[in-house]
Amino acid sequence: MDIKYFDALIHAIDLINDGIHVVDASGKIVYYNIAAKQLDEIDVDKAIGRHILEVYPSLTFETSTLLRVLRTGKPIYNIEQNFINYKGDKLSTLNSTIPVYYNNKILGALEVSRNITKVRELSEKIVNLQKELYERKENVDKPSKPIAKFNFLDIIGQNKEMLKLKSLGLKAAMSDSPVMLAGSTGTGKELFVQSIHNSSNRKHRPFIAQNCAALPSNLLESILFGSVKGSFTGAENRPGLFELANGGTLFLDEVNSMPLELQTKLLRVLQDGRVRRVGSSTTTDVDVRIISAINTDISTVVETKQLRQDLFFRLNVITFVIPDLAKRKEDIPLLVEHFIKKYNDKCNKFFRGISREVLDIFMGYSWPGNVRELEHAIESAISLYDGEIIREEHLPFQFKNYHPSNSVLDTSTIQPLSMAVEKVEREIIISALEQTDYNIARAAKLINVPRQTLQYKIKKLDIK
Repeated sequence: MDIKYFDALIHAIDLINDGIHVVDASGKIVYYNIAAKQLDEIDVDKAIGRHILEVYPSLTFETSTLLRVLRTGKPIYNIEQNFINYKGDKLSTLNSTIPVYYNNKILGALEVSRNITKVRELSEKIVNLQKELYERKENVDKPSKPIAKFNFLDIIGQNKEMLKLKSLGLKAAMSDSPVMLAGSTGTGKELFVQSIHNSSNRKHRPFIAQNCAALPSNLLESILFGSVKGSFTGAENRPGLFELANGGTLFLDEVNSMPLELQTKLLRVLQDGRVRRVGSSTTTDVDVRIISAINTDISTVVETKQLRQDLFFRLNVITFVIPDLAKRKEDIPLLVEHFIKKYNDKCNKFFRGISREVLDIFMGYSWPGNVRELEHAIESAISLYDGEIIREEHLPFQFKNYHPSNSVLDTSTIQPLSMAVEKVEREIIISALEQTDYNIARAAKLINVPRQTLQYKIKKLDIK
């Protein structure tokens, strides 16, 4: 390899924000980038040539992800590793580690580490604060106010499907059966969840919500089930959310994003009614009502292996599918009125309504962000402008020059259905990408498709 090319490659790797380690077959460090130095606060010169356990003495042959890969010869992905550096700081990283082979012989291993120390610290602080909150409430003689703030009166809409869901939701609140809600992002699933809790006989008991997405399995496991001191580096005796929610409701949002290996442990808790803290040999009985939510098609969540089938049937006793705003546009005027009042009060403004042009735009728009997108449009207009009527020039960028007549479908001429569908798909995908600053993962969530599907369609439709 040309030396200039090699130097340029090393320089590029040093610009990566994640820590990168490379060790040889014996476990000695042969490469260590700048981000790894900043994370561990160890000079590169002091790390190169030394064994990984010499540089990280709090790790062992069993807990080091690099040494595990050297021992097994198999890659691992997104595994949490906890350790203590030389300054005594407790650190948590999310590691992906692959073996390096040549002629079927393992030469070493390469690891990419993302610092999630702050994420773990914040998660544990939230759990501690919730524990203090509910312990304080236990000492109050009179019933406490509900922790969940919304009830069925806060769900705005006269759409027949929404009225039916509210009626069924009130009946579901009378039981302790698990409830699963399905619906696109921004449809208001948590409004229903909190309303069910606040109409139940558990309303004076804890309501705890946990998003299951974007957390590594180890961290989510200790958050849900708790930990005992010494179970991993820096671990303390700490109850999990199941223990904190005892007697109340635990809401698991985006449960279909939970790692499959953790779904098995969740299923066991739901079956037995007992929870075992990470590192403990004893169990604790818990009485928790589970409400879960998914942001994808409920009919495909099992076949796409997002949820284990046995867990799906355990969670999916009562099912509610929340319709997209585009399917209940008759509720838009009511929602607009509600949000104008809300942000008038918040911003000390005096808007009375929206113009006819704005109403036409709202009624013709596809609303990929659902009710949340409508709320943000009203909030933006009231926050930035003064007046009595919200007009077209007050709307966010995605509504600029938008008119219902500018449909991608030209009904004046007959065209193949596949061509018309591709045009619609292309416009929706471009709109989603623009609204998310071309972040593929966020755009995929916005239009409720798997990330791989979106990437395939972007390539197929030649979207730049």
